[in-house]
Amino acid sequence: MELSTGAELRLSGGDGALSVVCMNGGQRAEVEGTWSPTIEWLLEGLRPRFPEVRFGELRYRVKSWQRFEECVEDARAAIEAVRGERTVLLGFSMGGGVAVKVASEPSVEKVIGLAPWIPPRLPLDGLRGRRLSVLHGSLDRPFLGIPGVSPRLSRVGFERALALGAEGDYTLIPGAVHGIAVRAPGLGLVPLPRARRWVELVAAELERR
Repeated sequence: MELSTGAELRLSGGDGALSVVCMNGGQRAEVEGTWSPTIEWLLEGLRPRFPEVRFGELRYRVKSWQRFEECVEDARAAIEAVRGERTVLLGFSMGGGVAVKVASEPSVEKVIGLAPWIPPRLPLDGLRGRRLSVLHGSLDRPFLGIPGVSPRLSRVGFERALALGAEGDYTLIPGAVHGIAVRAPGLGLVPLPRARRWVELVAAELERR
């Protein structure tokens, strides 16, 4: 479905009280938004476990941290469109930062950050009184121009959030890299190392009340 901002939202799953809005990563170059292979692969493992949950995948108008505020507008529009009684935000990489920025929306209960980009300048006030769960691969880092997020950066952001009144957990996944899956020509979605562990940890967080 097209959102009020011109971004797109893809809905799947049930029609229960809980909705999970998923946000993709980004890059420096200002390119058209795409669907995230990491989120697609993750949801393939989650939907059978949570048939009552409504999942929404957001495709930004432009997936670039140079257009971060526009991505935030897209995320707010997605939350409004889902209209969940209870909302969990699931953000990968830059999407983790976007999720943090919109965490103050009334229906939001928690943010699950997958290798989240939480730079020092990003305000975290919206997490006060909410839960932040951070999952990060131990081997994640930028490499030869390929985007990545150092676990040190997300750890500092997580500690800042706790100091502001959030609660949560930080989990480092040994042997995991940046992301859960990639899209390979002719092969479809290809899982990256420790992909199943990401699914198990996200499922555990969704089961938590």
